[in-house]
Amino acid sequence: MTTTAPDLSAAQSRIQAIYSPELLESASRTLSELLTNHARSLPLESTPVLNWTHPADNFKAALQQLNQAPENEAKEFDLSKTVNAFRQLAQSMLDRGHNLQNPRYIGHQVPASLPLAGLFDAIVSVTNQVMAVYEMGPWATAVELALIESLGREIGYQPGTFAGLVTHGGSLANLTGLLAARNLKCPEIWTQGPQAKRNSVPVILVSSDAHYSVTRSAGILGIGSENIIKVPLDERRKMKPAALRELILSCQAEKKTIIAIVACACATPIGAFDPLNEIADLCEQHDLWLHVDAAHGGPTCFSEQHKHLTAGLHRADSVVFDAHKMMFMPALSAFLFYKNKAHQFSAFQQQAAYLFDPSAPEIAEYDIGLRTIECTKRANSYALWGIWSLFGKSLFADLVDITFATTRTFYEMLLQASDFEPLHEPECNIVVFRYQTDWLNSLSMEQQNLFHFKLRRQLIESGEFYIVHSVINEQAAFRITVMNPLTTETHLQQLLNTIRLRASELQKTFDSPPLVDQCEQT
Repeated sequence: MTTTAPDLSAAQSRIQAIYSPELLESASRTLSELLTNHARSLPLESTPVLNWTHPADNFKAALQQLNQAPENEAKEFDLSKTVNAFRQLAQSMLDRGHNLQNPRYIGHQVPASLPLAGLFDAIVSVTNQVMAVYEMGPWATAVELALIESLGREIGYQPGTFAGLVTHGGSLANLTGLLAARNLKCPEIWTQGPQAKRNSVPVILVSSDAHYSVTRSAGILGIGSENIIKVPLDERRKMKPAALRELILSCQAEKKTIIAIVACACATPIGAFDPLNEIADLCEQHDLWLHVDAAHGGPTCFSEQHKHLTAGLHRADSVVFDAHKMMFMPALSAFLFYKNKAHQFSAFQQQAAYLFDPSAPEIAEYDIGLRTIECTKRANSYALWGIWSLFGKSLFADLVDITFATTRTFYEMLLQASDFEPLHEPECNIVVFRYQTDWLNSLSMEQQNLFHFKLRRQLIESGEFYIVHSVINEQAAFRITVMNPLTTETHLQQLLNTIRLRASELQKTFDSPPLVDQCEQT
């Protein structure tokens, strides 16, 4: 039976049109216009922070758009029609997205990223810059290594002695750093699995406020989440060195293998910085690996005013340092540093002849894939490299200083307000606080907590502000992180007034069904 080859000329014509510079030019101009108009709208009072829509409705709208896609039956490519459709899709993304650049966004530790950083990042996406081996991403590799060298010096590492890499997020960076620590302490686990340590239980000693990714890492690494030992905190929620010392001695007496000590700079709940120098003293005394999660607080090392918070960071064996937090880069760009350059290859042991060229062993130093989980890794350092090259490192000091100062202003506003209570004195740009009135305090703790949860939900769905919640000592509270340097005292005063108004409206619901019943109904 003879088959006739399909005529691919129409398909080839459509593909050539999609790759055409003319389409890219027209769509780029359209996008530039939309982004500029969007940026101008963000400071306006009428612009919501969160474009709230119920998840089911958003899903339905996104699916409907896919179902309406053309079948490409037309023989001629219509440039104007395609650009117009592109405009509508891009506008929909902006209209339905979360406006983190709005100064009333003071929620998660995700910044109002610097707009020009996004343009550098767009080059990566449009040209698909990737890296695993040097020859796949020569300039991307050079950019990443240059940033590692520059950032490592800011941390305090000695040039020529340290190494690092960039990966997709602090969770992956924590996992990679702890994997290196595990392989150095228990190398047999890589090949034989967790059963290789039956006679000695591996443990990780961590700050009680450490990020949940550390516990996840323990499970992934075969250490076991139950073998995470939490070190008690002091009244400022900082790790107690004396308590750490007791736990180290206890583990040694019980013949447990300590994989690493994990400290925070700063911890997520209230932004507390652990005493790194005292912790490093203990680690050096007992020959233990010190891993510091400085995903949020690391960039304080740029600030002359606040760099004391990260004193001792350079003594850590591994450090996680996110550029997509306090360096205000688009997500994701997380740095992992090793104090000892030789440890950069400790996390992974693999052979991949099709990637790593044995005829050029000197290139291995530049093959990033040898030290990351990712094989095809997006070149996620262009944005930081571009901004640093344009404005210099003093910009990052400015961003830290401004956001920390604004947070301090808010803390003082809370102290002066009789109906609000800060739950701690902030060290950085994180504040946890509660709304307090005699009426609210007369309720049970369960109802007070439900009131805070319900009030926050109303606040974010209204689009007026975006804040998050927290639970400190079993008390629900509000938590803000000033992640936009354009947020001002005026915005923060407006937040307090809006909370008061929303609380007054919510209080009325207690006159009918109990709040517990209402929450169950919703």
